[in-house]
Amino acid sequence: MTARDLRTYPVHLGLGAKVADQPAFTGMDWYAAYGERTAADGKEGRLVSMYDFSTSWDSWEMHPEGDELVVCLSGEMTLIQEYPDGRLHSETLQAGQYIVNPAGVWHTADVSQPVSALFVTAGMGTQGRPR
Repeated sequence: MTARDLRTYPVHLGLGAKVADQPAFTGMDWYAAYGERTAADGKEGRLVSMYDFSTSWDSWEMHPEGDELVVCLSGEMTLIQEYPDGRLHSETLQAGQYIVNPAGVWHTADVSQPVSALFVTAGMGTQGRPR
């Protein structure tokens, strides 16, 4: 096994405590192929990815099949959650802090400085919408 950069090569945590390397992330179409590759794990599979951001997100996303763990690795980000009842909650994360996006909760992020974050996502059925 050769070391890989999680920013480029996400991994899948699957059934049986297996870790499966994934091909390089190429954009939003990548997620559809990921879903096909990992469908056998159903909603128990988890996508582990890392991203660097320098601007606020221009979209919302929601994971209907499970919770998502968001860990701020460096910088600062404000995560905004919209619950099914319309209630909004925002939380500013510093390096080393985390928050959980519960299943079915829409979320986005504001970024005022460069930030790196780690995501552990129940990706099955993920939805997006413009912000």
